[in-house]
Amino acid sequence: MQEVLLFSSVIAPVILSLIELIKRTFNLKKNFIPLVSVSIGLLIGAMAYPFTDLDLVMRLWAGALAGLSGTGLFELAKKTKEGYTKGKQP
Repeated sequence: MQEVLLFSSVIAPVILSLIELIKRTFNLKKNFIPLVSVSIGLLIGAMAYPFTDLDLVMRLWAGALAGLSGTGLFELAKKTKEGYTKGKQP
């Protein structure tokens, strides 16, 4: 399980960057962003077989976790930045 968490923490910034690129390129509804993020995470997890010794199922789990965390990290950073901009403390 430690390998899955380590792998997901490595690919989470990649997924976060791709999601931000997709959000700026296409006009997506906010409801679909987590679904797209998890889908991209699953895709990257499946394609990462040369970089890890994990089985396919474990890579898919890591990709899904990274996709969900990538969306959550962006929203957390966005809300924190908005809070500081408005003069509120987090």
